[in-house]
Amino acid sequence: MSGHNKWSTIKHKKGRTDAKRGKTFSRLAKELIQATRDGGKDPLSNARLRTAIASAKVVNMPNDNIDRAIKKGAGELGGAVLEELSYEAYASGGVAIMVDCLSDNRNRTAAEVRHMITKANGNLASNGAVAWMFHRKARFVIEGEKADEETLMELCFSAEVEIEEITADEDIAEILAPPESFNALAMALEADGIVPVESGVVRIP
Repeated sequence: MSGHNKWSTIKHKKGRTDAKRGKTFSRLAKELIQATRDGGKDPLSNARLRTAIASAKVVNMPNDNIDRAIKKGAGELGGAVLEELSYEAYASGGVAIMVDCLSDNRNRTAAEVRHMITKANGNLASNGAVAWMFHRKARFVIEGEKADEETLMELCFSAEVEIEEITADEDIAEILAPPESFNALAMALEADGIVPVESGVVRIP
């Protein structure tokens, strides 16, 4: 392989890796902000935030990014106040979509969401049109040797945490539970030394 082609391949591969890393950091930052908004900025008293910080460190998210997200969630960075916004839409083929956002500018966000949905041949729907199809769930994704359905089921049972479903495939597992079980489940996983690669309260159709 020539030097130019080799560098071109490396450059494109790095670009894809950086893009994936950026999306991961953005998702984690949103969870850090939301966890702080909902439960305060002290990880010792906020299990959701503690779990989000641990997940961010697993993927080597810079400490500055973590601190900035927490301060943003706590309203310590000044500027406009963040608010949680939800939009209902239909994608091409009538597929129902729920879009949840954290925004410091309601009008700008509404315009951006409308543009993205329209560009994908979809359209925004009226309030209540599709929301009834989705349910809020506490969601944890586990990777590694402890991503075993039986092990996780036993852990949740021992901790007396209410869960709804555990699915496992090879070395990755997903736990779904009622939103109100989030903190108890986060603490049960933490006590067993398990750090989720993803966690949060999400909408499941």
